[in-house]
Amino acid sequence: MPATELTFGITLAVLAAALLHAGWNALLKSASGGDPLLDMASVVAGSALCGAAVAPFVGLPDAAAWKFAALSTAIHFAYYVTLAQAYRTGDLSFAYPLMRGTAPLLVTVLGIGFLAEWPAPHAAAGIALISAGIVSIALARRGRHPPAAAAWALANAAIIALYTLVDGAGARASNHPAAYVVWLTVLEGIPFVGWVLLRRGPGALAYLRRGARRGLAGGAASLAAYGIVLWAMTRAPVAAVAALRETSVLFAALIGAVWLKEGLTLPRLAGAASVVLGIAALKL
Repeated sequence: MPATELTFGITLAVLAAALLHAGWNALLKSASGGDPLLDMASVVAGSALCGAAVAPFVGLPDAAAWKFAALSTAIHFAYYVTLAQAYRTGDLSFAYPLMRGTAPLLVTVLGIGFLAEWPAPHAAAGIALISAGIVSIALARRGRHPPAAAAWALANAAIIALYTLVDGAGARASNHPAAYVVWLTVLEGIPFVGWVLLRRGPGALAYLRRGARRGLAGGAASLAAYGIVLWAMTRAPVAAVAALRETSVLFAALIGAVWLKEGLTLPRLAGAASVVLGIAALKL
């Protein structure tokens, strides 16, 4: 299915996905258990369970999509590990903007090479403004974090770019984005949660049971957010959707300031303004 344009309706849908994405990341960061890997596994397990419940109602994606789902499953394994490490070493308001802000630039460059999607000048400007604003929100808090926090966040950004392109192509090949994302969520959840349970030992299952409500809530939000984004990528350029999705950082900054008491400074407000300008440029 060819990409067309970023319409007003698609923009609103992706912004809603951004809010959901920021919400489940804040839920993950605020978990009180103290084990980021197990907290990540809780959300992944919740997402897989939600996907399994929905799967009978969405059918199967076309056969051409399964190779993308298989590759994405491996990439998402690395994503979950690096995300847990990023939150272990840094605050939500530092790690989240850094990894989400650099990913759209990588998606844009890789999208030109692999999907032959050249952004229009106004779209390129919008993507650059969004990324610059997002990264500036993170850099306003860089002094409080060790170099490892930035390293894990940047590694995660590269992984985000990879799975975004793979899943954008997979959703288009599937002819049924809902079926693709539901089955992808189930497939990627099984190896990761199994690996975490083996790594953490007998107490891991009890830990997941204690956090079941949080895991299901975060998993449902994660599934819904990514489903919306992949649907949007079948109807608009991948790079534009990827950049717009990262406005979740605005929501994360607000959640981090109000809920997690991480502060909201003038430089971060300036970064937010850059993101808003970037959204406007995308819609020119």
